[in-house]
Amino acid sequence: MKVGFFTDTYFPQVSGVATSIKTLKDQLEENGHQVYIFTTTDPHAPAFEEGVIRMPSVPFVSFKDRRIVVRGMWYAYLIAKELQLDLIHTHTEFGTGILGKMVGKKLKIPVIHTYHTMYEDYLHYVAKGKVLRPSHVKYFSRLFVNHSTGVVCPSERVIKTLRNYGVSIPMRIIPTGIEIDKFKRPDITSEMIQEIRQQVKIAPDQIMLLSLSRLSYEKNIQAILEGMPEIVQHNASIRLVIVGDGPYKPQLEALVASYDLEEYVVFVGEVANHEVALYYHAADYFVSTSTSETQGLTYTEAMAAGLPMIVEGNDYLNHLIDDASLGTTFATDQDFAQAVLRYIEKDLSLQPEVCQRKLQEISAEQFGLSMIHFYHDMIALKEKERAVETKEVSLKKIKLKLSSSKRSGQ
Repeated sequence: MKVGFFTDTYFPQVSGVATSIKTLKDQLEENGHQVYIFTTTDPHAPAFEEGVIRMPSVPFVSFKDRRIVVRGMWYAYLIAKELQLDLIHTHTEFGTGILGKMVGKKLKIPVIHTYHTMYEDYLHYVAKGKVLRPSHVKYFSRLFVNHSTGVVCPSERVIKTLRNYGVSIPMRIIPTGIEIDKFKRPDITSEMIQEIRQQVKIAPDQIMLLSLSRLSYEKNIQAILEGMPEIVQHNASIRLVIVGDGPYKPQLEALVASYDLEEYVVFVGEVANHEVALYYHAADYFVSTSTSETQGLTYTEAMAAGLPMIVEGNDYLNHLIDDASLGTTFATDQDFAQAVLRYIEKDLSLQPEVCQRKLQEISAEQFGLSMIHFYHDMIALKEKERAVETKEVSLKKIKLKLSSSKRSGQ
């Protein structure tokens, strides 16, 4: 197959969507398929990238590190036509996503869409939530998604949301897989782990909680900080390490100061991709109170690294963490502190057979195969639709011909 990905977000931009797209591209190519990326320009992108078509773009108004296409769409269409794509996979509901829909319609090929983002969780970024409302998101999402051949949902939460929006096309849950070896990392030594812990000033006998994400309001790291006073009151050996950067960092630092938590909380900032696994291995527990994830790659990354999780639950996470040795979920922000204290007290060990089963489930290889099966199903569905359309056109022609013959006979 020749597959065209249409996305506003791609490397060198750092995001879960960009990582998901790159992982899928690699897996499709490993299975013998050709993938072309239609995306935005980026000042930090290499001058030449094989298989990447970039269109002139500008920073998005409320996300300066994200971009939106402003021109070059006709050029992209001509390239897509010349490549003779078999299928288009859109990864955004905006600029290049709309272009992907137009190209698919012109070429009469299936258009698959992945619904990556729960936009209702991000409305505060656009005029502080005073312009766009949940009803607007519902209408636009339904309109966009229903004009696809099929939609990929990273979790059950997304399917439930889209059904509530009125989406009626075929939907399939396909969680993004990860490259297990990047996080399992048997090459990481105890000395390397000790070095990381020393850098964040955590003693060998102290417990390291790890938060790793973009520092933005919707990631809800503030709920972790609000629970820390209760945690350290009961166990003063617990420390929190926050890895990542983002627009909400000043507010989080102010919150740490207001709770007098400077001794217990360390901000590391953004780290290079190849160093992320070191922090997973250096930590004792991964923590999150985010409620905005459609899936959340950091959860599966932590799992691949063998790091138990203490995270706010949802349909996806309650299914993912199906054994106590993998971690635990809790219901609300207010439950965080007690969930941490109770789980640490259990002191469970990871079960090898459980680990092996989960690694297969979350692997990039499984992700790629599941997507290929969905592509084939949607291509078959499109061919059926074309056959029905052809038959209907033929019947109309016959009816017109008969009607014309009758008029001639009169």
